[in-house]
Amino acid sequence: MHILVTNDDGPPSNQSSPYIHSFVNTLQSAGHTVSVILPHQQRSWIGKAHFAAQVIKPTYFRPGSLHQDDGTTHAKPLQSDSDQGHEEWVLVNSTPATAAQLGLFHFFQDRGPVDLVVSGPNYGRNTTSLFSLSSGTIGGAMEAAVCRKRAVALSYAFFSRVHDPDIIGGASRKSVKLIEHLMNHWDDGVDLYSINVPLVDGIEGKKVLYTYALQNYWQSGSCFAEVDAKDEQDQDPEAKERAIREQGVMNRVGECGEMKKGHRHRHFTWTPNFSDVYQSVDESEPGNDGWAVKEGLVRYVKISYETPFTS
Repeated sequence: MHILVTNDDGPPSNQSSPYIHSFVNTLQSAGHTVSVILPHQQRSWIGKAHFAAQVIKPTYFRPGSLHQDDGTTHAKPLQSDSDQGHEEWVLVNSTPATAAQLGLFHFFQDRGPVDLVVSGPNYGRNTTSLFSLSSGTIGGAMEAAVCRKRAVALSYAFFSRVHDPDIIGGASRKSVKLIEHLMNHWDDGVDLYSINVPLVDGIEGKKVLYTYALQNYWQSGSCFAEVDAKDEQDQDPEAKERAIREQGVMNRVGECGEMKKGHRHRHFTWTPNFSDVYQSVDESEPGNDGWAVKEGLVRYVKISYETPFTS
């Protein structure tokens, strides 16, 4: 198969995108033609957005060693015939959805039609409606689906920030086998599948469950924290996303004492309270996507535009 891969975490990085290189390598080892186009930086939580007024400028990434941050980025693509044996990915200063569009229609044309688009593996789970409806990983797959391409959104649920190459490799092999199975048994009316693979020992021997997405809601109030405008220091997107992952449950700031009239000038940062998600899973009945991943099981959900997140 010719498989187009995108994600919302950007190029390989042990800090912000630790799974993409292993997955691409596993697809290639299984005999697939793999074309890779990614956002050039972290784009989590962006859904299926496009930057309408932005000129998209690609750069070109040449992967290094597996699990090492030694790949290089270049302003121009490889040109000479002697360089054609070197692997090169495309990076774009935009979103996963834009990357999917450009990969389908503007790059890799010499490799023949794309049979499948895979968005991911995401650095973290995309279970339940709270995560899924904002996911840039699912957004990239949705963009492929509206272009009438079969699509898979793939996410790895981590339980440790130690990136074990053996566990990641097992998850990649499990993912490739499941994707190949779905391609050979694609259900009528399905636009894309969303797969979550827990990063646990022995994952290749774990069951695969077809589940439904748990419907849940934010219960703790605002997902934004107030920041004093005069004290704010901008962070790069990778640092912001890393802080969200590492904090887990965020402390709320900006609670008011005496209410004053008029607006107070403040800035705001995205700080969702993930305990809302985990509590909803703990309180739910068995069988949903969040429950399956909590139990260490691989799960997938069918998504169609007529019946999103169908059971």
